[in-house]
Amino acid sequence: MPDSIDQLITLSKLYSHAFLKALELLLRDEGSYATCAGDPGGPTKFGISARQYPNLDIAQLTIAEAAAIYYRDWWQRFDFGSLPEAIGAKLFNLAVNMGPHEAVLCIQRALRACRHAVSEDGALGAQTRAAIARADGAALMAALRSEAAGYYRLTVAVSAAHGDRQPERFLEGWLKRAYE
Repeated sequence: MPDSIDQLITLSKLYSHAFLKALELLLRDEGSYATCAGDPGGPTKFGISARQYPNLDIAQLTIAEAAAIYYRDWWQRFDFGSLPEAIGAKLFNLAVNMGPHEAVLCIQRALRACRHAVSEDGALGAQTRAAIARADGAALMAALRSEAAGYYRLTVAVSAAHGDRQPERFLEGWLKRAYE
């Protein structure tokens, strides 16, 4: 993850262990600098895109800067750290990739599959958080992985039905991300 031992020491002083573990998993899925033709996000590094952060020099982005962005704009904003660690890390990872609304819909559908009645509204509110806390962690994680994989497969199928075959090239990586 970090480029040096010094960066690792600095990051460990700034962030919780849970966030750093979640960030490590995310960075493993996101990789480093990429410019892919047809990617609507444009140039991307560590999963941070030029479309989302147009005033940022994506090519020069450091791990420390990416960590600060993910902590502020994702981890804290959606309070993933208040969830059970594995679920919080997984939801964080999915939210960065598919968007927070869709990731929360996946966890809500997973909760319903685990017999927890929650509204499917895409909001990580009190009802959803309480159901996550009550759920069996292993069963919920299995259901969440399945819901995420279903979302990715449906994304590819809908795109293909509209003549857009671009998302197909991401499916293998997306499924790996869903099932990790």
